[in-house]
Amino acid sequence: MPLSHRHKEYATYTPAASPFEYEVFFRTMTVVTRFAPSPTGFLHIGGARTALFNWLFARHQGGKFLLRIEDTDRARSTQAAVDAIFDGLKWLGLEWDEEPVFQFSRAARHAAVAQQLLAEGKAYRCYCTPEELEAMRAEQKTKGLPVRYDGRWRDRNPAEAPPGVPPVIRLKAPKEGETVIEDRVQGEVRVANEQLDDMVLLRADGTPTYMLSVVVDDHDMAITHVIRGDDHLTNTFRQIQLYRACGWETPEFAHIPLIHGPDGAKLSKRHGALGAEAYRDMGFLPEALRNYLLRLGWGHGDDEIISTEQAIAWFDLAGIGRSPSRFDMVKLTNLNGHYLRQADDRRLVALIKPRLEQFAGRSLGQADQTVLEKAMPGLKERAKTLLDLADSAAFYVRARPLPMDDKALKLLDAEGRDILFAFAQSLAAMPTWEQDALESEARQFAEARGLKLGKLAQPLRAALTGATVSPPIFQVLQILGREESLARVQDVRMWDGGQVP
Repeated sequence: MPLSHRHKEYATYTPAASPFEYEVFFRTMTVVTRFAPSPTGFLHIGGARTALFNWLFARHQGGKFLLRIEDTDRARSTQAAVDAIFDGLKWLGLEWDEEPVFQFSRAARHAAVAQQLLAEGKAYRCYCTPEELEAMRAEQKTKGLPVRYDGRWRDRNPAEAPPGVPPVIRLKAPKEGETVIEDRVQGEVRVANEQLDDMVLLRADGTPTYMLSVVVDDHDMAITHVIRGDDHLTNTFRQIQLYRACGWETPEFAHIPLIHGPDGAKLSKRHGALGAEAYRDMGFLPEALRNYLLRLGWGHGDDEIISTEQAIAWFDLAGIGRSPSRFDMVKLTNLNGHYLRQADDRRLVALIKPRLEQFAGRSLGQADQTVLEKAMPGLKERAKTLLDLADSAAFYVRARPLPMDDKALKLLDAEGRDILFAFAQSLAAMPTWEQDALESEARQFAEARGLKLGKLAQPLRAALTGATVSPPIFQVLQILGREESLARVQDVRMWDGGQVP
């Protein structure tokens, strides 16, 4: 895939002196970013953030966001993991712009580049046996030297090759000077070339290495910006050497700090759920997770609640910090509560419907959904996750008689039931069934009998919901409707000794 005209223009550009000039230049070329996961597991939450940053930068610049599946590890790559990556990105709303590239399918192209470098004298065949390499490393360790390939076949006559030993192909890397990265996050980073050995491009069986495949793919996909975790920073020095050997311009690099757990250690399984699908299953909204991941390492002043539209308008690489961020489940949960309160009621009903159908033991019809949509404004005010929301909404759709928790049962003792049944007669005679009128009737009923409102409201809540906590009870009465409300009270009346028959 040849470089586009705009990419060529970008590739030969020397960064301007001022940030303004640099930004103006960005607007004149096509930015292309990529997310390149290995399909050996689910979409890790750190990978999700990397994908988000690439997606936002491309969208901010009016460019392209591409997806590459780095499936060269055939023993560990699985279709299930590929599907999970696709599903996770789609759930997060991070749609890619072209068909995904599968790295393994391009192995012949990768190998051809290595062979071209070999033909140009920029790479060479190395005939070291595994035993030789192990002996070399052991000697270096004994002498306290850095463990690296010593270049013994770099300038050696291939005619001296031992019989029966298939060679690897190594890059003939520069031995003097420095390799410098002008990183958009880390700043200038440099390493002496003498510290880098001649990396393997093709293995003895002819298969390309990761380092070769990544560089060739990024070049062929016309990637202008490589935004990835800073655990790849050391690889970048070698990759830049390979770009130069091929005569290709290097993309911009931006290495973002990794996410740490609450204890400051690198985020791992012991810190809890790590896959994007796990957060979906825990009841988080994708827009909440996007907002939270955005703020893990990137900032825009003091803004905490940042919509996707704002994120696209504001995102730049200068806003990424150099220090690792700590994942905080409490903050994520609170942020999710905010997005729940802002979400469309019909959408929320659709999201919690499968869980509610499990509670109800039946499919929910249109009448159930209408009730839930009416109830949603009161339900979502207290919920932090979709699981919370479904749990609190379950009483609206459960089959009668309702299951009662222990606290609700205590409220429905003989005294509570007597008060409740007397009030039911007043309810049955009401000409209208509106929340304000229902509350007014309840207050008048309690006052006429010298009762505090709670002495009526508490057993009423227990009878209608099966619990002692719910949205405002007169709102519940209105949403359930006259027939269903009175039927639930009647169910309680049929109890024997306060127990469900």
